[in-house]
Amino acid sequence: MSNITENIKENLFQIDIPETDTVIKEQTEWFKVDLPKKVIEHKKKPDWLRVKLPIGPKYTKLRKLVEENNLHTICTSGSCPNMGECWGEGTATFMILGNICTRSCKFCGVKTGKPLPVDWEEAEKVANSIRIMQIKHAVLTSVDRDDLRDDMGSKFWVETIKKIRELNPGITLEALIPDFQGIHEHIDRLVNIKPEVISHNIETTRRLTKEVRVQAKYDRSIDVLKYMKDSGQRRTKSGIMLGLGETKEEVIETIHDLKNAKVDIVTIGQYLQPSKKHLQVQRFVTPDEFLEYKEIGEKLGFKHFESSALVRSSYRARKHIQ
Repeated sequence: MSNITENIKENLFQIDIPETDTVIKEQTEWFKVDLPKKVIEHKKKPDWLRVKLPIGPKYTKLRKLVEENNLHTICTSGSCPNMGECWGEGTATFMILGNICTRSCKFCGVKTGKPLPVDWEEAEKVANSIRIMQIKHAVLTSVDRDDLRDDMGSKFWVETIKKIRELNPGITLEALIPDFQGIHEHIDRLVNIKPEVISHNIETTRRLTKEVRVQAKYDRSIDVLKYMKDSGQRRTKSGIMLGLGETKEEVIETIHDLKNAKVDIVTIGQYLQPSKKHLQVQRFVTPDEFLEYKEIGEKLGFKHFESSALVRSSYRARKHIQ
């Protein structure tokens, strides 16, 4: 072998190959390098996250109605751990404005893409679903519709609430709204239709917002919550997920920010990864830590403060109107 060839071979073996999530395969006449895939350990759920199967005659009856009438609830599609308890209290959650979101939050299992045109018949379908299920308190939520430049979907929110009240006299409602890009004109439509509760989730701490919620802004969400209360909304509400890498100090700071925004109701629960494509759980928060946040919330004077691993936005929602 020539000296030139020997030098080339020697230099090739001195190449620094960086780590990668994929297998690197560099092959020449003299050598081949295979680097293993980066191994990601998925954390095992602790005992306190075990979910009991929903039971009871009320749940069984409602489940049968949902299946027979092909009704869609967030409770079933999201496999909510509190479904049996909520349905037993006459509460259920429904999503409007389709099932494709214009935003790409890294914690959310809803599809991201170009939404379909608004189906104005959806309002009556949701209202009928509530009537068939004999729901006493309904929670409405929606995808973000930033594609609807004129109103961000706020007009459809109003239409849906009107239709629900028309077909379900005496029902109470919670509207879990997007931020509507902070545009007051759109938020005013919801305040003026007067649902018993309007909620908007802050979701995470200030530092993690850009990573977790991507197109959202922490301060904008705080401003939306404060604006609703200042505009005369009777009850406002927000929710936080834990386990995404936040510190205890950051959670407490977020609780204080919500209090300063005059929020009445706060829910805090454990984030669970919807799929491998979503953000990983960084830690499982202990029951003692959840209890610590609850004690802080109660001392600050929130009207309702739910804090435990399996709490979700609509957990005990009917009690929140009291």
